[in-house]
Amino acid sequence: MISHGTLTSLDLQESRRFYEEVFGFEVIQLSPVSLLARKGSDHTYVVVETGQPSSMTIMDHNGIDVASRAEVDRAHAALRQRRERYGIQRINRVMDQHGVYSFYFADRDGNTWEIVHNPDRGYTYLFDERRDLTGRTDIDPDLMEHVADDQFFARLRATGTARS
Repeated sequence: MISHGTLTSLDLQESRRFYEEVFGFEVIQLSPVSLLARKGSDHTYVVVETGQPSSMTIMDHNGIDVASRAEVDRAHAALRQRRERYGIQRINRVMDQHGVYSFYFADRDGNTWEIVHNPDRGYTYLFDERRDLTGRTDIDPDLMEHVADDQFFARLRATGTARS
């Protein structure tokens, strides 16, 4: 299993307050400059106070799955209401994108998050359906917007070139 990831923090106690009060994470502090945070699984974030903002972008974000599209909308509204209180830097609009319903935002530390309604078990279905394009030379990258979504694979299957 993937066990953990690392996030940076400008101020560990402010970050902890955000993770507990906004995300509802379980948090324990391991040292004067580090803590662990988790929610809903054994995957853990190690949060280290560096005093420097994160350089994380949308392309290397963290995902938090919620149970429905309505929960994505509620999370978006809640973050907008709490933006100033928790120092949230940026909140993008909610969108249907790359096969999911989600939005991105940057927390006070500059860490980027995606609140997302995924299919059951997240992205596992892509592994189950063997949607691996490794070595494919017959794919026109101009036909793909970001990732190989359902419509893209439907087009491949229609032409008889999709791997199963």
